[in-house]
Amino acid sequence: MSTPARILIVDDDPEILSALSRGLELHGYATLAENRVETAFARFEDADVTAAIVDVMIGEDSGFDLVRAVREAGHRTPILMLSALSEVDDRTRGLEAGADDYVVKPFSFDELVARLKVQERRAMPAKPRPARLDPAEWSIDTGRHKVTLTQREFELLKTFAEYKGETLSRSWLFERLWADKGASSGNVVDVYVGYLRKKLDPMRAFGFEIKTIRNRGFMLEGVAPERRQETD
Repeated sequence: MSTPARILIVDDDPEILSALSRGLELHGYATLAENRVETAFARFEDADVTAAIVDVMIGEDSGFDLVRAVREAGHRTPILMLSALSEVDDRTRGLEAGADDYVVKPFSFDELVARLKVQERRAMPAKPRPARLDPAEWSIDTGRHKVTLTQREFELLKTFAEYKGETLSRSWLFERLWADKGASSGNVVDVYVGYLRKKLDPMRAFGFEIKTIRNRGFMLEGVAPERRQETD
């Protein structure tokens, strides 16, 4: 059975949170609910957030500011803004902040779900050919993008590719790649994951992403790179 798409709902009204959660779950979604900007922003780091519905006003904070901060942090999660504000300037402000769509209250729930599905489809990348890993050069190459890595970065990426779709804990990665090399802290795993994300930014250009699974570890999601064959 496939895992249902998980929608993050950000609103400070408990009745709206409850109604949206129930309605989306009836349409086959899983949901997360947050009523504060700080906790909502942290949720965008989760691997299993497929899309978000963000109210314009979240207590004394602005949903516009939340969306802008999410985009500035590099997150591409589809976001629908929800508001009773119907003026053109308000809709424009939401879209300029980085929202993908703007839904005005009161709204038809069927329309909301339809708009959500449109954004989900737009966010789905065309399936690319696997990038190639070259152990002779410690590089990854898509044909259009080529990046040379350090040996340890390459070994870490190769390990993620070998276990694509599986959550790999920090302790497991540390034991496999660093324990016998003199490293003394599991924090080295986070450091090298950071190196990979920076060197391969945007990672989607290589066909995959390395997701952080909260309290569990990391997972490669997408099309895993393949080892270059000698005959290539």
